[in-house]
Amino acid sequence: MFFIDINCDLGEGMRTDAAIMPFISSANIACGGHAGDEKSMEETIKLCLKNRVAIGAHPSFPDKENFGRSEMTLGTDEIRDIVLQQLKNFGKIVSRLGASLHHVKPHGALYNMSAKNISLARAIAEAVKIFDSNLVIYGLSGSHSIYEAKAVGLKTASEVFADRTYQDDGSLTPRSQPEAEVEDVNSAVHQALHLIKEGIVKTISGKQILLVAETICLHGDGKQALSFAKAIHEAMEKEDIVIAKI
Repeated sequence: MFFIDINCDLGEGMRTDAAIMPFISSANIACGGHAGDEKSMEETIKLCLKNRVAIGAHPSFPDKENFGRSEMTLGTDEIRDIVLQQLKNFGKIVSRLGASLHHVKPHGALYNMSAKNISLARAIAEAVKIFDSNLVIYGLSGSHSIYEAKAVGLKTASEVFADRTYQDDGSLTPRSQPEAEVEDVNSAVHQALHLIKEGIVKTISGKQILLVAETICLHGDGKQALSFAKAIHEAMEKEDIVIAKI
């Protein structure tokens, strides 16, 4: 039997958050860096509680203008402080609502840069450990994000994507390229099933690569986020794949 966590980036100002909730098991909630404020965090946490969805923090570069998707050159100490401060702010709201924080997943450029940069990955892992060593770090499968989190003693979830395409090295195709996103529902479902059942994804060059798939991501700001979530959830049920948080 196969098990998979379905996570989604939420609390980013989209109108489909509530509709997506029944089809996922974990949520990554924007905590003020690229999107979100106290009100949106509170509303999204309440939706998680209502739907029994695991609550995750989604810290990013402090860059709302570019939705956190532009690379920034910052020192590791500054990165550690940025992540830690966002976790503290988010954690206060989680505690006030009587909820529990389950995981942390960096957003956008911070996520992609840390996947390739050991020092950056270590700084994020250290921030999470300082805040709460029981939290799970969600990171790109096979990347420094996973290895460095494990190195400091944190639990990890190797993440793959249903709505993004891959490069031959296992990285995501940059959004600046035309083939960066999976465009249709059938392709997203096909990619998700192959990753979960076989640990294989086809890159944009046609090469098949192996990836560990413990959690699969959907972007809540995607044009077809809701239809993707519904279709993938339905496909998992048909295939008897158990959907559950890590």
